Amino acid sequence: MNANELRVKSTDELKNELLAVLKELFNLRVQKGIGQSPQTHLFRNAKKLIARIKTILREKEGS
Repeated sequence: MNANELRVKSTDELKNELLAVLKELFNLRVQKGIGQSPQTHLFRNAKKLIARIKTILREKEGS
């Protein structure tokens, strides 16, 4: 999901999306902890998406 798609969403939708991505990142960390080998690129993608969502939420707060 790119920044333009996120900017169209409302604040509540962005918060729900952020919560879903945080849960996904947590599940990836749990999988890594129990010895399953998750795909490592998913960690990076999730972290970047979290940063995008937080940035857009901050932009919407300011305006």
